Amino acid sequence: MSKKNSDNNQKVTYEKSGVSIKKADKLINKIKPIAKNTCDKNVIGKIGGFGALYDISKIKYKHPVLVSGADGVGTKLKIAITLNKLDEIGIDLVAMCVNDIISQGAKPLFFLDYYATGQLDLNKSYNVIKGIAKGCKLSNMSLIGGETAEMPKLYKKNDFDLAGFCVGIADKAKLLPKKDISNNDCIIGIKSSGLHSNGYSLINHMIENKKLNLNDKIDGRKLGDVLIKPTKIYTDLLNIKSFGLIKAIANITGGGLTENIPRVLPKNTSCIIDCKEINMPKLFTHIKEKGNIDNKEMLRVLNCGIGMVIITKKTNANKIIKDMKKIKLQSKIIGNIISKEGKPIVNYINI
Repeated sequence: MSKKNSDNNQKVTYEKSGVSIKKADKLINKIKPIAKNTCDKNVIGKIGGFGALYDISKIKYKHPVLVSGADGVGTKLKIAITLNKLDEIGIDLVAMCVNDIISQGAKPLFFLDYYATGQLDLNKSYNVIKGIAKGCKLSNMSLIGGETAEMPKLYKKNDFDLAGFCVGIADKAKLLPKKDISNNDCIIGIKSSGLHSNGYSLINHMIENKKLNLNDKIDGRKLGDVLIKPTKIYTDLLNIKSFGLIKAIANITGGGLTENIPRVLPKNTSCIIDCKEINMPKLFTHIKEKGNIDNKEMLRVLNCGIGMVIITKKTNANKIIKDMKKIKLQSKIIGNIISKEGKPIVNYINI
């Protein structure tokens, strides 16, 4: 028999294509306990079924509305992979989804993840999913399912991607934003934990062009360590006594203050942000200086130290700020709403 015919007669297996079912099964068994540890009494069934089940019949709302969100971590993953620090990147995944539904006044209920990689590495994959579970615990939310995909022809060996799906619940009458946002309402900025998970295409571009170095020092810490600090999860905001006084919440994600605040404003209103009230942390000033980036671009791309924005009546602002301080959320008034015909925009002063 010729060698050519011998090769043609060899058995083809899934393993030879680069996909290991055994590894995937081992990973599922390894993550089941950490996922189970996040689950509340409303979760039905076990991890590993064809669908994830969550019983909302005992959750008492007058007119319950399910609020959902989906997001990813984006190119922050590239820095985490470069530094081989994957244990907290899952927190970012959860935060990016949860903070969006919190902005509509919804309490997070459950989360599912999608993890795709070129080659399954049990330890790395476990660390990523362990971070997702930690994010769910921080959000008081159940990790009830997900999907792990090994795709060697699509991803390089050490590459992977993450996506997350979050579902929460709110009473229809209490959904945000409210319709009564009006002239002279004030804008409160809540401190971010860093860049969160936005603007990293700019950061990676600067690293590739040697304008930034992961070994640069920011307040005695390596820039790389500062850049992969997890996104702040703001679930505790839902529990402050004055939450009912809030008219709107804007999660400051991709698009910065410039693009995200208008998303919660009604027609014929805009806002003024006083840049003197935004104390840009050193991480952001370092990026700005190294990239020679102007202020308008910074405010359009990055959160500049403001992770969330709250809109409320001026007379209620101090009460909300005091309540947030009790749960260790630092905040201050950074602007106000104005009446202006047409599409909502952000106007900056002292820029």
